[in-house]
Order: sequence, then C-alpha cells, then structure tokens
Amino acid sequence: MRIETGWKSTLWRIVVSKIQTADLTLATTRKISRQSLPDAIAGDLRERILSGELPEGEVIRQEALAEEYDVSRMPVREALRKLDAEGLVQLSNHRGATVTEHSLEEIAEIFDLRALIEVDLFRRSIAAMTTEDVALCEKVLHQMERSYETGDVGKWGALNHRFHMALYAAAGRGLTNDLLHRVNLLSDRYVRMHLSVMKQRQPASEEHKELLRLARSGLADEACVLLARHIGRTKEQLLGLVSSNRAGKGL
Repeated sequence: MRIETGWKSTLWRIVVSKIQTADLTLATTRKISRQSLPDAIAGDLRERILSGELPEGEVIRQEALAEEYDVSRMPVREALRKLDAEGLVQLSNHRGATVTEHSLEEIAEIFDLRALIEVDLFRRSIAAMTTEDVALCEKVLHQMERSYETGDVGKWGALNHRFHMALYAAAGRGLTNDLLHRVNLLSDRYVRMHLSVMKQRQPASEEHKELLRLARSGLADEACVLLARHIGRTKEQLLGLVSSNRAGKGL
C-alpha cells in the first residue's frame, strides 16, 4: 500500500501493524524503530554508509529503498535529502543518490579541519574541566575499551566521537561543536576503517588515556600537541590505506 497524504501518522500505523503481525520478518525488508519515518530511514542508511555496507560511489535508488523499507518514496526522498545535507550522499535526478566518494585531498582536509577545531576546543576545555567532566570522559573511555574487547565495530566511530566531545564539553562552545559534528559525520567511516582494518585500537586507546591524563593535570600545551599528533597520525595512515585500496581497484 502507498499512502501519499497524512503519511506521517497513517503510514507509521501501517508499519507498526506489519511489524506486529510479522510481515517485516522476511529478509527482503528492514525493520525501523519508532520515530518519524524520514528520520528512521535516514538513521539506518547513515549507519549502513558509515559501516561500509553501502560503499563510496554506490548508487542508491529511491524505488529500491521504498520497496526495501516497505514505504512510499516520499519518506525515502526526505531521508536522502537529510543525508545529502550531511554530505554523506549526493542527490541525483530526483530518483536517488550516490554515496559520496571523497578524494584523497578531501579526506586530508576533513582531518585537517578536525585538528584545527579540536585543538582549539581542547585548550579551552582543559582550563574549565571539573571532576564531573573528567568522570564523564572516564566513563566513555571505559565503554570504548569494552567495545574494543567485544569487537563491536559498529560502536567504535560513535564512541570515539563521544569521547572527544566529552574532552571538549567544558569549553562550552555550542556553535563550534555543531560545526565539529558535521565534520565528524564525514570522518566517521574513516575512523572505523582506521580502528578495524588497520588494527589501531591499542595505539588509539593508549593515546586517549594519555590525552585524559594530561587534561586532568591541566597540562594544556602537552595535551594539545598530543591531540594534533593523534589526529595527524590517523590522517596519514588512512591516506595510505585508501590510496592503496583505490590503486588495487584501478581507481
């Protein structure tokens, strides 16, 4: 069934009804959680892109997605617009989109932006960090360690971002954090690649612990030097990996 008017409430009741009656248990459809349909679909597609299930350059057809999620094309189109605004896909001809493929120069720029923004936030945050801020960083760091131990790749990018944001929270720079969130959406898939494919979990873990130790001790200069090196090392290693992978595919 396709509902084109009042779909936000009506279509959701249809989807919930089908989930409850097990119509969506087949492998050809994907279950979505209880939230607005465009947001739910965008969230699922975002994770599929960041995890690499939908690789760079992959063509995404609205019609195929509508069938896969068992919805009309309207919520799919809105979901793709959200991802286009985030830079994860590029809309094409009102029929679908393509997963964004960054050039090596663009990947380098993404991590250069991270370094510029994060070092500034970190320096401002260290001067204002409280015991509560430190406790939050320690909590997220522990969650990261657990995800490494269990091999929960799907959480690595999000937890890495959460830890870094916890380090910078005391800076109280809302607009800068919003900008950093956009940049991190673009870097997330590469961070996951760095941690998993390149097996950089142990070095990353040690550097995260040292960043927190330096921040707790109020050593802003040393902490910022380490943070810049931490992001720069990730960038250089990733550029080498992506370049090698693309050369192997003849790209």
